[in-house]
Amino acid sequence: MIIAIHAIYVTMRSMTVITLDVPDEIATRLPEMKRDLPALLSLALALHEDRSQMQPSTGWHPAFTELLDFLAAGPTPAEIVAYKVSSQTQLRLETLLAKNREEGLTAVESAELDTYQQINHLFILLKARARQTLSTSN
Repeated sequence: MIIAIHAIYVTMRSMTVITLDVPDEIATRLPEMKRDLPALLSLALALHEDRSQMQPSTGWHPAFTELLDFLAAGPTPAEIVAYKVSSQTQLRLETLLAKNREEGLTAVESAELDTYQQINHLFILLKARARQTLSTSN
């Protein structure tokens, strides 16, 4: 089925009319989502672009792969406490934080920064647990 999607932002941004070929089961769901289609399309594009930041072999963000490689090596509690991300990861994080302060991030960059925040939160928990283990063993 071919449908034409016409949408107008309330803020009166300029819009382009596009025509898409979609399966019938999707086409039947679109009329109820008409007002949200520009935002949904933008999100889908951002998620698709974010895949370019992921490693092709795993589909994961490189920082997650770095974390998994570290944990798979079976670090001791002391090594977990001492762990720091690679200089490449740290530089990318600092770049995103600076851009966020200065000019703001794109949706893809914002999603990437969220990934770094999730990894940081996980490491805070891991390091706290490792410190507990170290303090009880001494």
